[in-house]
Amino acid sequence: MTFVFWILIFLTTFCIMEFMAWFTHKYVMHGFLWTLHKDHHKKDHNSWWERNDFFFIFYAAVSIGCFIGWQYYGFWAGLPIGLGIFTYGVAYFMVHDIFIHQRFKLFRNANNWYAKGIRRAHKIHHKHLGKGEGECFGMLFPPLKYFKK
Repeated sequence: MTFVFWILIFLTTFCIMEFMAWFTHKYVMHGFLWTLHKDHHKKDHNSWWERNDFFFIFYAAVSIGCFIGWQYYGFWAGLPIGLGIFTYGVAYFMVHDIFIHQRFKLFRNANNWYAKGIRRAHKIHHKHLGKGEGECFGMLFPPLKYFKK
């Protein structure tokens, strides 16, 4: 396959992962696996680790599975798909865990229009502490209304 085709698969996978994050967050995390996600919505955290972090492990395993499929079973699309999932996971971790929730004290002074919109959208999501009535389940591309003053 050509390099351009691999790049297109990588970029498509990255974009699809935003939909997967939204879908998983709305229907799985706030659905039947709420028991793993609810500690993330608590105001006070007793530990650096949250049960919610198991979702990261799941997507890491899917990405690794794609790499294994490429390396050992000749699944040529496994490499760009695995890299797309991995790259989205890194971006999600940087925005959600480092920038928004400050698990590491980095990016504290980011205050551009995108940073403000992301913070606003996530704050609205977290104002609901329970399983239902949530909104704004995506991460990297929240609705445009959150970017308006």
